[in-house]
Amino acid sequence: MTIIDIFKEIFSTLPPSNVLWTLSLLVISILTRLAITPFGKGWLGERFVAFLLKIYLPKKIYRVFHNVTLPTEDGTTQIDHIVISPFGVFCIETKNMTGWIFGSERQATWTQQIYRSRTNFQNPLRQNYKHTETLRTQLDLPKESVHSVVVFVGNSTFKTIMPANVGSTKICLSYIRSKNVPLFNSFEVDRMFEAIQLGRLEPTRATHRLHVSNLNHKRTLATKHTYSDNPYCPKCRATMVNRTTQKGPNSGEEFWGCPNFPECRGNRSIT
Repeated sequence: MTIIDIFKEIFSTLPPSNVLWTLSLLVISILTRLAITPFGKGWLGERFVAFLLKIYLPKKIYRVFHNVTLPTEDGTTQIDHIVISPFGVFCIETKNMTGWIFGSERQATWTQQIYRSRTNFQNPLRQNYKHTETLRTQLDLPKESVHSVVVFVGNSTFKTIMPANVGSTKICLSYIRSKNVPLFNSFEVDRMFEAIQLGRLEPTRATHRLHVSNLNHKRTLATKHTYSDNPYCPKCRATMVNRTTQKGPNSGEEFWGCPNFPECRGNRSIT
């Protein structure tokens, strides 16, 4: 007997008036348990943002994708939401977090504080940088037409000044709508829509598992190439990695380079 058969047998014994009530409690229980897991929090946050994009962005103007996985040279990259419009393309990263949030545009890591507990996490603007660049390359668009947007859902409060493209759902929806100068005609918008449809990997569990596997592989490589005695980047304070100059008069020489290259170009000489 499958789990579905078990539920069918249980519900068949209940009065009709109690079936809906029991189903409601079951759904609430599942969502409550899901919400306390990292995957569940992320999933619920993305679904909430997807709902708001559907409600507040007119379908005749804005075309929206959710959970888009694109192939890259070193694996895959996963974008929470993509909005295509005549006014530009918006690449949206969703964060479902609580507490106080500290950070700035140039910092490699931001901080979440809940009471006395502090947790560092990657600067979501840096995280979204690869998303926007992958999307821009696939669509063959100029850099100024692709916008990075970071949406925070949940009971979080920013304790430092954030850029205009980072904030609550209300702030980020306002940011998207603030771009009102036409850059593309209807044919170009259709072309971009079709390019994403054809270029994305099928949104299945297998695709998600492939993406997670790629992420774990990258983390393993990063761990192997990062050492405790490596210096910090003078610009963003990330732990630097050993690199070798490929071109020019100094070709073959080793130096300390920022792991966030090309967004951050901090470097130090090896003495």
